[in-house]
Amino acid sequence: MKPIIFLLLGSAGIFAAEAISGAVDKQPLNMSAIIMFIIFVGATLGITYWAAKRTKTAKDFYTAGGGITGFQNGMAIAGDYMSAASFLGISALVYGKGYDGLIYSIGFLVGWPIILFMVAEQLRNLGKYTFADVASYRLRQMPIRTLAAFGSILTVVLYLIAQMVGAGKLIQLLFGLDYEIAVILVGVLMILYVTFGGMLATTWVQIIKAFLLLSGATFMAIAVMAHYNFNFESLFATAVQMKDVSIMAPGKLVSDPISAISLGIALMFGTAGLPHILMRFFTVSDAKEARKSVFYATGFIGYFYILTFIIGFGAIVMVFQNPQYLDLAKQAVDGGYPILGGDNMAAIHLSHAVGGDFFLGFISAVAFATILAVVSGLTLAGASAISHDLYASVIKKGKTDGLMEMKVSKIATVILGIVAIFLGITFEDQNIAFMVGLAFAIAASANFPILFLSMYWSKLTTRGALFGGSLGLLTAAVLVILGPTVWVDVLGHADAIFPYKYPALFSVSAAFIGIWFFSITDSSDSAAKEREAFEAQYIRAQTGIGAEGAVEH
Repeated sequence: MKPIIFLLLGSAGIFAAEAISGAVDKQPLNMSAIIMFIIFVGATLGITYWAAKRTKTAKDFYTAGGGITGFQNGMAIAGDYMSAASFLGISALVYGKGYDGLIYSIGFLVGWPIILFMVAEQLRNLGKYTFADVASYRLRQMPIRTLAAFGSILTVVLYLIAQMVGAGKLIQLLFGLDYEIAVILVGVLMILYVTFGGMLATTWVQIIKAFLLLSGATFMAIAVMAHYNFNFESLFATAVQMKDVSIMAPGKLVSDPISAISLGIALMFGTAGLPHILMRFFTVSDAKEARKSVFYATGFIGYFYILTFIIGFGAIVMVFQNPQYLDLAKQAVDGGYPILGGDNMAAIHLSHAVGGDFFLGFISAVAFATILAVVSGLTLAGASAISHDLYASVIKKGKTDGLMEMKVSKIATVILGIVAIFLGITFEDQNIAFMVGLAFAIAASANFPILFLSMYWSKLTTRGALFGGSLGLLTAAVLVILGPTVWVDVLGHADAIFPYKYPALFSVSAAFIGIWFFSITDSSDSAAKEREAFEAQYIRAQTGIGAEGAVEH
């Protein structure tokens, strides 16, 4: 059987699923992991019960009543962004490729200043529940909300497939459960969290998970460095001796400038277009707390990615040549045998090397907790797009009450959960790299350009946003299909029609150019009114005057 190579990067992030193939050998039951898993699930279900009693209105369901503090929201955003895929995937990239693993970490991180300085405050001042509130603020509601909602739903579904497959593989490996049972378990818990607890339960699940993950990763990094007297030079020198000096040089993952730029654009702009991340800025009381959220989140996430770099090199020096963690039945390559479960298990094996069975159980349970937290946030974002943007704003044209909207959202949550379970089982043995790549490309190519230009460009019109956003979405989808990930790896052709794995440079450019062209050539009466409305929108975006929760001066 082939090993799993499941490099899911981001949650926030992006995932880079590199090849999921074959079945996974079930491992002996890890009782420490099972006990900690039960404790976590019990605690989070208790939180859900507590949150359910406080979730009475649509605002409570979508935004936790706007009562989350900046620090709490920053921790929750970090919890949303630091997925198990990010923890295991980036550590695996560093373990396998060395220095190049930093490319993804830095790409994720540099998207946050964009959100801090250009999106968070304006989003909070202009919106209510979803980013489509902002995109359609001065444009025609029906077409813009429909496009934004479908962009959000598509991003969420593609992400959910990656998370569900990752959850099934991880739990199958760590807990000894059948894949189907593992996927169903994640799906049922996700539905319970979101349906009954809404944003309040989802937020606290993410906060607890972020604290546990940061604590576990910190202990692992300190334990690794303690072996080398906290001397990075000694750690890197030992890693070079075990592999070769090439692990300290760039070029193993991204070897040409266009791919590097395209990947960077996807990571930066994709982060600022992820619906489940943008939705979190409506959970705080005002724009000031929104800025604080990004400040704290950036700190937590940056610290986490530093830890994954240390963990990756720690795995090289403590796992790479340790027979206990190697699959000796397989052929040795690159100077050593593959590790049990594939490179994605590098951090898991390192946790056992530094902390024994108990710490292995803790990290395994935390890895599972991260998946639950991320899929809950994704599901809530998808359900909000269906109920708030499509049902309440497009179908009912705003003529519905909050309770009915919340009911539709809960129904949508159950449907999304069932769809996620079905697709997670269906795609068990498929290469899903194109799905997660497409999810991030859509966020960067369709969601971000419309959101950004609606806030900062006075000449934007409905026609420009609709045609340009659609062009970005279609370009991203077509180029992913024609690229190496799908055309070669999935469909089996010898050569890709589009030579690059990452389409963002081309699809984002197509979106911005399309929005610009179709807006400046729009001479309709409605376009003139939309341009005139920009000044009032800009004043509210910058000052918060008129925004919900704003303090009037």
